[in-house]
Amino acid sequence: MELFSEIYSCYYQVLRHLLTGKNSLTLQEIRNQIHKEGFEESLLAIIPKLENNTWNLFERQEQKYLSKLTSSFVTPLSLLEKSYLKALLADPRITLFLDPAQLVTLEDMLASVTPLFRQEQFFYYDQFTGGDPYEDEGYRQIFRTLLYAQKRKLYVDLDYNSPAGRRVHHYYVPARLEYSVKNDKFRLLALKQSNTSKMKLEILNLSRIQSVRLTEKTLSASTDLNRIIRDTYYKEPVRLHIINKRNALERAMLHFANYEKNTRKIDQDTYECLIYYNQMMETELLIEVMSFGPMLKVVGNDRFLKSLKTRLRRQLVLGEQPHQDS
Repeated sequence: MELFSEIYSCYYQVLRHLLTGKNSLTLQEIRNQIHKEGFEESLLAIIPKLENNTWNLFERQEQKYLSKLTSSFVTPLSLLEKSYLKALLADPRITLFLDPAQLVTLEDMLASVTPLFRQEQFFYYDQFTGGDPYEDEGYRQIFRTLLYAQKRKLYVDLDYNSPAGRRVHHYYVPARLEYSVKNDKFRLLALKQSNTSKMKLEILNLSRIQSVRLTEKTLSASTDLNRIIRDTYYKEPVRLHIINKRNALERAMLHFANYEKNTRKIDQDTYECLIYYNQMMETELLIEVMSFGPMLKVVGNDRFLKSLKTRLRRQLVLGEQPHQDS
C-alpha cells in the first residue's frame, strides 16, 4: 500500500488503532475491529496482508497478533498529505463541514503549501450539470443544521418543495446524508412518524428544502436508525460479479460507495458484491450499474435483472430511431 492514499485513508486509521493497541489480538478480534471502523470491503484489503505478513507490522504468537510498534507511535503529516489537504480546501463542498473560522485557520496553517491539484484540472464527463448550490449560505446553513440533528437524533421542523411542486411541512429525524457523484447533489434520508406510529423512510433532495428548524424532541436512544433503513430494503440484494482487471474492484467500490454492500473474493480474479437497496434507490442504481463497464456482470436478483433488461431495450429503441427517420 502507498505511503499515502486519499482513497484508503480509512484503512490507515483502522491500522493505526490496531498498531497502537497494547494487547495481542486474535484474527477474529482484528476482523471485528476492522468491520466496526472500516468499510465492508476493508477486510479484503487488510486481512490477507496481515496473514501472509506482507506488511510485517505484527508479531505472531501462536494464534494471536501483537503490534511491533509502541503505543506512543505518532505519524506527523507529510508534505504530500498537507498538499492534498490544501487542495481539498478549494472544493466548495468543504464549506458544508467547516465553518468560516475553521477554514481561515486551516488556510493560514497551509499558506505556504502548494495544492496537490486544482479543481479546474478535472472534467466529469458523466456528471449532470446543475449540481447543488454549495456556495449559497442558506444551503450551507440547512446542511449544517441537518448534520447537527443527525448526529444527535433530533427532530427537525422542515419545509420542502417536492419535485411535483407540492409544499411539504413535516417533522423529520435526519437519518443519513448521502452524496450522488453523478448528480452532484446531496440527499437526505429522513424518518417521519406514519399514521400507524411506525417510522417511515423518505428521501429528500437537499436543494429542495426551503427551511429547517431544530426542535427539542429527541428520538428514543433505543431506536436503531440503520435498522429502520435496512428494513426498507428488498429481501434480495443485487448480486454483481466484478472481474478485477484494469483496477475494476477499486473503481467499483468507489462507484457504489453510497450503498450498503458486502464484497467477497470468489476466485483468483473475480469478486462478488451484494448491494442492498429499496424502491427509491432502484432507478439510480440501474443507471450506475449500466454506466460502469464490461468488467461488471449482474447475476441477480430477478427483479433487478428484469428492470435492467427493460431499460436496455428502451435505450436500444431510442438509439435506432434516428436511422428509422432517415
